[in-house]
Amino acid sequence: MAVVCLTSASGSPGVTATAVGLAFCWPRPVLLVEADPTGGSGILAGFMKGTTPYYAGLIELALSPLGTADALRDVVRPLSPNVSLVAGTRTHAQAAALRDVWEPLGSALRELEANGQDVIVDAGRLGLTGSPQQLLDTADASLLVTRANLPSISAARSWAETVRQPGTGWRHPGLLLIGEGQPYRDTEVSKVLGMPVVADVPDDPAAAAVYHRGAHPPRHFETGPYVRGLQAAAQSIQAHLARGLLAQVEGAQR
Repeated sequence: MAVVCLTSASGSPGVTATAVGLAFCWPRPVLLVEADPTGGSGILAGFMKGTTPYYAGLIELALSPLGTADALRDVVRPLSPNVSLVAGTRTHAQAAALRDVWEPLGSALRELEANGQDVIVDAGRLGLTGSPQQLLDTADASLLVTRANLPSISAARSWAETVRQPGTGWRHPGLLLIGEGQPYRDTEVSKVLGMPVVADVPDDPAAAAVYHRGAHPPRHFETGPYVRGLQAAAQSIQAHLARGLLAQVEGAQR
């Protein structure tokens, strides 16, 4: 089981659409956790088009008298046979109440291996009140999502310096590019931000809208470049996770 967190430095690079898209292209059963502290559940309002009522999510988990692992089971809802969701907060004002839930939630998520599940976390934008910092710090892969243009890279630069600091930053930092080559290549972005590009996804607003706001899929969506890009990104992240696990094993044997 692996926990993968997606977050951004600024703007709207497509964290939520990418997280949802990756979940539906993931090769194993996956739990999608909406940990964006902005509130309002962008996934229920967007991808689900508001057709599914908010009945339980992270705030109910935080307030539950049960242990975190048991409370987690009560707030999970299925989206498909292989994808489940834990919805975020109803409003941004509830984000502060999650301050003490992130650490035990991280432990509970890592225990999902018995169910054969991986976890994808939509961590929203860095620096917000209630940001799931503990999840980002301890995830098997924490990926800073950015577009490959100068304004996005400039905004990500100071955060990249912070999160890659040994001992105080993320355990396994990396980048996920939206629109690689538009105009900068992955090697150029990696050099500037000092982190490896783990995966990239095409910049296709019409296709991304399917996952972002429940838009009607464009023609040939399932076999088109955007979904193929998500599938390739999922494979790249899986390979990155496998390399990290191998490095841990080899380190423990020394």
